[in-house]
Amino acid sequence: MRILDLSNKVIRFCFYGLFFLVPLVFWKDTSELYELNKMWLTFGLTLLIAASWTIKSIVLKKFYLQKTPLDIPIALFLLSQLVSTIFSLDPYVSFWGYYSRFNGGLLSTITYIFLYYAFLSNFELKKEALKIVKKLLAISLASAGLVALWGLPSHFGYDPTCLLFRGSFDVSCWTADFQPKLRIFSTLGQPAWLGAYLAILSPLLFTLFLNSKRRLFAFCFLLLSILFYAALLFTRSRAALLGFWAAAALFGVQFFLNEQKLKLKELNLKKFWIKTKPLSLLFIVLLLLTAVILNPIEFKGKVGVKKNVEVKTGSFSSGGGGTESGKIRLYVWQGALSAWLHNPIIGTGVETFAFAYYKYKPVAHNLTSEWNYLYNKAHNEYLNFLATSGLFGLGSYLSIIIVFLRTSLKRISNLRLIIALIAGYISILVTNFFGFSVVIVNLYFFMIPAMVFILAGLINPKHQFVFPRGRLKFKNVSVIQWAYIGSIILTTLYLLLFLVRFWLADQAYSLGSNLVRAGEYSSSYSSLKEAVRRVGFEPTYKDELASNDAIFTVALLSNLTKDSGKQKETLAFAGSLAKEAISYVEEITKDHPNNVVFWKTKVRVYYTLSQIDPKYTKDALSAIKKAQSLAPTDANVFYNLGLLYGQSGETQKAIESLSETIKLKPNWDRPYYALGLFYRQMATDKNGKVVDEGLNQKAIDQMKFILTHIDSNNKEAKDALAAFEKTQ
Repeated sequence: MRILDLSNKVIRFCFYGLFFLVPLVFWKDTSELYELNKMWLTFGLTLLIAASWTIKSIVLKKFYLQKTPLDIPIALFLLSQLVSTIFSLDPYVSFWGYYSRFNGGLLSTITYIFLYYAFLSNFELKKEALKIVKKLLAISLASAGLVALWGLPSHFGYDPTCLLFRGSFDVSCWTADFQPKLRIFSTLGQPAWLGAYLAILSPLLFTLFLNSKRRLFAFCFLLLSILFYAALLFTRSRAALLGFWAAAALFGVQFFLNEQKLKLKELNLKKFWIKTKPLSLLFIVLLLLTAVILNPIEFKGKVGVKKNVEVKTGSFSSGGGGTESGKIRLYVWQGALSAWLHNPIIGTGVETFAFAYYKYKPVAHNLTSEWNYLYNKAHNEYLNFLATSGLFGLGSYLSIIIVFLRTSLKRISNLRLIIALIAGYISILVTNFFGFSVVIVNLYFFMIPAMVFILAGLINPKHQFVFPRGRLKFKNVSVIQWAYIGSIILTTLYLLLFLVRFWLADQAYSLGSNLVRAGEYSSSYSSLKEAVRRVGFEPTYKDELASNDAIFTVALLSNLTKDSGKQKETLAFAGSLAKEAISYVEEITKDHPNNVVFWKTKVRVYYTLSQIDPKYTKDALSAIKKAQSLAPTDANVFYNLGLLYGQSGETQKAIESLSETIKLKPNWDRPYYALGLFYRQMATDKNGKVVDEGLNQKAIDQMKFILTHIDSNNKEAKDALAAFEKTQ
């Protein structure tokens, strides 16, 4: 039947599209150039697959679901994510995923699991599926080749992305902290993600190189292997390098011992070399390439370090560079373990690590260059699951891995393609230990087992869940069936349009956010309003709009003059902006009470509005106390709490809060400076005369400490000391 053929073609080409387009797609106008667009494309193609599968079931009057070796582990994992979402710190975030990435939320997990079963349930396993697997792998390699070729020129200062974005074939479109000349990222968006992606697919090139009967083809695959590995080296990702060589080691062991049937006791080195010469030469070439591209000393000490990190909060940094990434990662892992210990069974909630880490962040992290960064992942996939989904989540996730490896390795054949896929899967397990999955990595995490099961003959087409049971009767499609098919098509179109609307809303949000940072509050207002209009349930848009509204209100009233012809209109508009800002921050903190980011916005909104009406200081103080309870080791929160206490006239509490800030972050100049001002305020009378020498000396000591131990050129501290001396 034509409709069945069409449905199968749609499913097949959507899978081709996933593996070819997802690694390549990015868009310059979205808030996150890479992951958001890859996730949205995955959602869209999955909807088309789901619609086609449903239409097939309607025509056949039966629903087929293939049974697989991973059914129980996957069911347990899905259940763990569902339970964790229901009891989450923020169920909304757990369902959708952390904004801008979305990968990792319950919806994305359902998507990947659905794709796994859709792939295994919609093709003739003995014929069609084998061909499709091989085509998918060829398409994957073609896409990866384009990704590598796109990224390599950027190492030498010629980035195709800048040419596409700005029309200049250089790296000027990237900031100093995100330079592809130091670490390339191509179309994946982050060096570690690019390295992990290339590590997955590299063993497939080993297979093609060894299987090529013509020297020309073998030479081409050798060049591709070198291309992939060179690109991986230029990412300067230690995790990706470890993942690559773990995969290569597994592949090599299988090749040297299993495939060649060599017995160690009877091993003849000459025969061994002849039989293993191709792969040995390939590995030697790659090792030589490693020595050429990477300086081992520099690689050990500096890979992963963010150069010239500028923390715009006045923090002290010794040495002028960033803290070594491994040290920071250990603090993040410590926080993840602490979050798990307080929520051992189901965790804090899927994708809620950003909120959990604020609550359990180690104090020592405040002494690093990234002390004020928001960490929405644990930078270890396993600890991330442990913290956010508890033992149930991590245990079920590991059960997927263990059952797959045990099943596939136990029944492994001499087919090098299977070995290559398993080796690529091993690389995922390694890179995930030092990082976290992104869209394309998660696709391979769930789809590699499906491909291996097909290639190894581990899927029995007779073992299917069929509903309803009974003999299949082919008849012409009835009117009722066409009505169902029509409703499926309309529903799919509606959902696709929803994705487009969400995507356009994100672009409006991105533009508005950029305009806010540029100080264009009037222009940003319309863009952010457009984002809220398109997707009114997304709290991130309201959060940004509320902050902009408050600043815009103050700007309007500050520039208002009595001679202004539109004084009434301006006052009315400013009043509406203030009400909108308050309404949104109250709404989102009520709906998301554990999201410390939203509470910080609430503080900023009320603090900003307090500049035109002091009554809002009390609201700002109340909000920051809540933020303090959610982030008890956040030095920035304690610092701002001290300032708000001071603004409220509670100087003693301000001093206590600032003293606590110094305990949390003793190398930060701002709390010392503020503390010095408050001591000085308490030491003088209303005429500025010193009436308490002890407190005055404390004020002087704070400024001297800044100049002696933190920043000898701190102008504010110098000016304060000069002013103190004049009035003494």
